[in-house]
Amino acid sequence: MDALLEGLDPEQRAAVEAPRGPVCVLAGAGTGKTRTITHRIAYLCQRGHVAPSQVLAVTFTKRAAGEMRTRLRSLDVHGAQAVTFHAAASRQLRYFWPRVVGGPRWELVDQKIRVVARAAARLGMPTEADALRDLTSEIEWAKASLLTPEDYPLAASRAARDIPAPAEQIMKLYTTYEQLKNEAMLLDFDDLLLHTAAALEDNAEVAQEFRDRYRCFVVDEYQDVTPLQQRVLDAWLGGRDDLTVVGDANQTIYSFAGASPQPLLNFGRRFPEAVVVRLERDYRSTPQVVGLANEVIKWARGRPAGSRLNLVGQRPDGPVPRFHEFDDEPGEADAVARRVKTLLDEGVAASEIAILYRVNAQSEVYEQALASLGIPYLVRGGERFFERAEVRQAMISLRSAGDVTGPLPDVVRSVLERVGLTDEPPTGGSARERWESLLALVELAEELAAAVPEADLPRFCAELDMRAESQHPPTVEGVTLASLHASKGLEWDAVFLVGLVEGTMPIQYADGDEAKIEEERRLLYVGVTRAREHLWLSWALSRAAGGRKYRRRSRFLYGLVPENHPAARVPGGGAAQRPPLMKKEKPSCRVCASTLNEAQAIKLGRCRSCPSDVDEELLEALRQWRAGRARELKVPAYVVFTDATLMAIAEQRPTDSAGLVAISGIGASKLDKFGDDVLGLVRAGVGYSAT
Repeated sequence: MDALLEGLDPEQRAAVEAPRGPVCVLAGAGTGKTRTITHRIAYLCQRGHVAPSQVLAVTFTKRAAGEMRTRLRSLDVHGAQAVTFHAAASRQLRYFWPRVVGGPRWELVDQKIRVVARAAARLGMPTEADALRDLTSEIEWAKASLLTPEDYPLAASRAARDIPAPAEQIMKLYTTYEQLKNEAMLLDFDDLLLHTAAALEDNAEVAQEFRDRYRCFVVDEYQDVTPLQQRVLDAWLGGRDDLTVVGDANQTIYSFAGASPQPLLNFGRRFPEAVVVRLERDYRSTPQVVGLANEVIKWARGRPAGSRLNLVGQRPDGPVPRFHEFDDEPGEADAVARRVKTLLDEGVAASEIAILYRVNAQSEVYEQALASLGIPYLVRGGERFFERAEVRQAMISLRSAGDVTGPLPDVVRSVLERVGLTDEPPTGGSARERWESLLALVELAEELAAAVPEADLPRFCAELDMRAESQHPPTVEGVTLASLHASKGLEWDAVFLVGLVEGTMPIQYADGDEAKIEEERRLLYVGVTRAREHLWLSWALSRAAGGRKYRRRSRFLYGLVPENHPAARVPGGGAAQRPPLMKKEKPSCRVCASTLNEAQAIKLGRCRSCPSDVDEELLEALRQWRAGRARELKVPAYVVFTDATLMAIAEQRPTDSAGLVAISGIGASKLDKFGDDVLGLVRAGVGYSAT
């Protein structure tokens, strides 16, 4: 027993030695939570409080469950179950099926998206791969949230979901999906949990047998539990309280999939006699990294005081985090690659270095920069840029476009519009990721045109082929490229957090929704806490080399960048000592100050019912200019600017680039192409005639 407790810090030991009953371990990043809960299980078994075979420990990934089993074996605990929620439910349902259902056991559907495709086709809904992925995600969210099809429309509205189709259509799709699945006698992963909970809730004999078998429960990563998983856990407990939960509300980053920290935050309210232990000693990261992580999360809002953790670094001092501002993304990527090369030369293993970004489409420029220096890399949680389906399809379309004349970026954009590149970005999901990848190809065309003005479409296709070939090094140990979501649960000696600009971190579609903004803040916190020693945070003011510097660094960086750093200054002078967004996040009407929710109202900056202060002459001048540019570019007028965007310009009358990009729908490409023209019209007021 002494050996079991040896080496534990006072808080870990308090959690391990807590009596049977409800225990809540609030465990910050790097504080040894897996060590703590496995030692607690071993302690309870060795003291005779519970037999190993009566323990059921659940977590969210196979990797985490495997690590828990390995540690339990090393502590001489054999027979305890350490599995994922779904694996536990699958075993239980398989065992109890003859009694609770009878007849042949239904098979687990291998590819849910195929059933969704059949349901969508029956209803005349889109069946493209991206659309099906997003529709499948909505069904999964609904089931994880314990919603019936009839519940879905109202719940999606209340949750401000970025839905890929009208809510009523998704409700019908959900209904049809369930019908098709039941007709084929199939179960999906959510059904495993639903049927397991129902079996224990509705069959007293089954419930009694299960509860005689399992008497002690442990839940890891409790901040990520969904309502469906909580229902299963409640059915397992059956009114008992022999439950240990471990989690960190600061690391809740999966609410889009139905996860909620509320069960963790309300644990003490549900179990007033619970032992609550806070683990705040960080053994992973240097004090410098820990200090920055604390600074990131201290501005978070909506956190109950009892859930806040302030990490205390336990390692020796290390290098201070580095902040870097660059003129453009290629410059940022080249600097990151050079710094990676320096770390490798200093003896840091390639597998101990990670470059983390918000969206997968950001990976291409880093793949190219690493490849140019001969640095091997691995893309985690996604395909390499040129292996993505939408990029392969786009390259086929570009090669087969024939002899098309015109400025290269315009030609590329025109071709890619046929495969899904729209003037305005989708709100989120797979469609947004596809759009980002296609836009990245347009930006590569802009880079090539700037470097080689005479470049045409065949020259661009050759450039893409060369890049694709250079980004296929042998599969060896290498630097990790991953999204911030894919980095959860991992750690490296050196971490590069890149692309930290408004619209990417936080992501654009989170703006105006305080809950989503706070989740983006937690996502950055997760990224920071992945680093053990070396931490780099950077951003670029322009996408393309030599492009207009219209971007702003992420709001989450205000107050983090050292005062003497050039990027610590804010426009107009003065240091940024605190985040500028301590005011409410949701946009408000500039006339009556009411909160805006509709997309068109947000674009206009006012309620539809509020009076318009549009400059009619300016609006007419903008329309004439748009018509002329559309003829020049041989595109529909809305591709230049939509009517709502023209109205917003004529009402708000921006006089500089910052004011122009503040209008929804005007981003980097539009600013580069049309910014000077539009600002000239606004400053002149009237009088433009189309050529």
